[in-house]
Amino acid sequence: MTTEATETTKVRPRKSRTLLMLNIGSVVAGLAIWWVLSLTGMQFPTPGEVVAAAWRMLLDGTLVTDVGASLGRVLAGFALGSVAAVLIGFLMGWYTVARGLFEPWIQFFRTIPPLAMLPLVLVLMGIGESPKIFVIFLAAFLACVISTYQGVVNVDRTLVNAARVLGAGDGTIFARVVVPASTPFILVGMRVGLGSAWGTLVAAELLAAQAGLGHRMQNAQLYYDLPTIFVGIIAIGILGLIMDRLLMLAGNKLTAWQESR
Repeated sequence: MTTEATETTKVRPRKSRTLLMLNIGSVVAGLAIWWVLSLTGMQFPTPGEVVAAAWRMLLDGTLVTDVGASLGRVLAGFALGSVAAVLIGFLMGWYTVARGLFEPWIQFFRTIPPLAMLPLVLVLMGIGESPKIFVIFLAAFLACVISTYQGVVNVDRTLVNAARVLGAGDGTIFARVVVPASTPFILVGMRVGLGSAWGTLVAAELLAAQAGLGHRMQNAQLYYDLPTIFVGIIAIGILGLIMDRLLMLAGNKLTAWQESR
C-alpha cells in the first residue's frame, strides 16, 4: 500500500468520527433549544409531553398503523416515480427524438406543484389509495427525471468516443459507460425525489385517508393536540432521514470507483 493510500485510510475514520460527534452535538443542541422554547411561554409541547403522546399512540397501535400506511404510500409512489424518471431521463439524454417529445411536457408539469393537482386527481381517480400514490409518484418523478437527464447529457464524450474506437456498440456503451457515469446524478435526483415524496404525503392524505401520519396530524389540529402533531412531524422526519441514509449508503457502494473527497 502506498503512503498516500495509507494516509487516506487513516483520515477517513477520523473524519467519520468527527461527523458523528457533530451530528450528536447538533441533535442535543436542538433538543435543548426546543425544551427552552417550550418553557418560555411559546405554544410548544415539551419533549416529555411528545414522548408521552408517542408512547400512548404506540401502546394503542395508532402509531404503528399510521407509520405503516404512510410508509407504504411513500414507498410505492417513490419507487414508481424513480423508475419512470430513470427510464425517461435516459431516453431523453440518449435519443434526440425522445428529448423533443418529452421535454416540453416535463418542463410544463415541473412548474405546477403536485399539490395543485389534488382537486383534479380527486375528481378523476376517486378517494382510494390510487390518487394518494399518484400525487406522491408525480412529486418524486418530476424531482428525479431532470437530474437523470443531466447525468446522461454530461457524460464525457471522450469516453464514449474511445469506446466506439475500441469497437463497442451502442448497447455496450450505454451499459458500460453511460449508466455508471450517470449513477451519481441519478442518486442525487432520487434523494431530492424522496424529500418531495415525503413533503407531499401530508397533503396527499387529505384525500379521505383513514390512517396515516398526515391524517393523524390533521385530526389533531382540530382538537389543538400539539403533542400528537409533533409526534407526526418527528416520525416523518425520522423515516425520511433513515431512507435518505440508506440511499446514501447505496450510492457509496455504487460509486465506490469515484475519487473520494
